[in-house]
Amino acid sequence: MRFHLRAAAAVVSGVLLPLVVSSARAADRFSARLQDALNAGEAEALESLLSPELLEPFQSRYGRFLEEFPDASWTVRPLANRRDGRRSLELVVRGEREGDGLRYRLDASQRLAVRIEAGRMLEQEVLSEQSLLHSGAAAVPVTLAIPDAVLTGSRYDVDVIVDQPLGKAVVAGGLLSLTAEQVDQQIRPDLSLEPMGGGGLFKTVQAPQRPGLQNWAAMLVHPQGVITVTKRVRVVSDRNELSR
Repeated sequence: MRFHLRAAAAVVSGVLLPLVVSSARAADRFSARLQDALNAGEAEALESLLSPELLEPFQSRYGRFLEEFPDASWTVRPLANRRDGRRSLELVVRGEREGDGLRYRLDASQRLAVRIEAGRMLEQEVLSEQSLLHSGAAAVPVTLAIPDAVLTGSRYDVDVIVDQPLGKAVVAGGLLSLTAEQVDQQIRPDLSLEPMGGGGLFKTVQAPQRPGLQNWAAMLVHPQGVITVTKRVRVVSDRNELSR
């Protein structure tokens, strides 16, 4: 029995470990290629990296994004392997643009679970996603206290907290649930604003009774500028999925 255990250990260390290392190196190479393609500013640069099923919708959204932020800078980081064999990637994008006499600053991030074969992404699942858009001469520091995942039917907080003291200033804010179409087509919703107290926007919301996604858009109007937030929240029925 001891011999068989040693033999099994030798197989794991001698065969599986190189496969894991190779997979990690492949993910590192893919991440670098994806980062270069996104920073190239050309949708065609993505053709060799994505499956046909992923390519068309991704190119469409990427093209619309470039119209808003043509000089955006992307960073793609490979994260740990997942238990189901997929790889986690983190995408971070920062950009600036001017419009209507204002300067806008974007900070957005997305964490994906992806399956990569032969250097091409075959499937993806968005695990977390958020964006923060500032307008004005200086970016107002804020903290987003919004969970990535919640249980079905639960109540949870959607808070956008202004980090610096407001003094006598008054902040107006609003929160809106986005439809899947608004998210996919990047449609800007109309938000109703009302005076906010306590240094930010604080809302308690209800998760639906079925698993799925909730997408939120929030806006704060501050004396130093406007802050717009979007956040995707996964709604799950299994508590173990909260930490995915």
